[in-house]
Amino acid sequence: MLIVITAYAGLMLWAVWRSLLPWWALPVSFVLNLLTFWMYWVDKRAAQTGQWRTPESTLQLMALAGGWPGAWLAQQVLRHKSSKQSFRFVYWLTVLSHGLLLGAWLFWPPLRKSLAAWL
Repeated sequence: MLIVITAYAGLMLWAVWRSLLPWWALPVSFVLNLLTFWMYWVDKRAAQTGQWRTPESTLQLMALAGGWPGAWLAQQVLRHKSSKQSFRFVYWLTVLSHGLLLGAWLFWPPLRKSLAAWL
């Protein structure tokens, strides 16, 4: 998985260099991944202390938005949400969906033009 994350980071760098993504996409992605990891940590603490939990849908949305590397790292390091099969299935769907959306944005110019005009 570390190879996939490294390839993703390289793709993001390439996309910024080619002006397919704005420069601020890199720091936003970094912060999003830190925030995702932190949210997993907060949820793990809440689970251990019996406090209010972060909804799984929020964690999945963070992964879909681009925080999936941080989510994967949190699952490995914190051992949180790493054994619940239904959560892991949806997590991998979000990783795949994010990859497909990013790929469509980068490699299908008509989509990028129409979405850029809409945004």
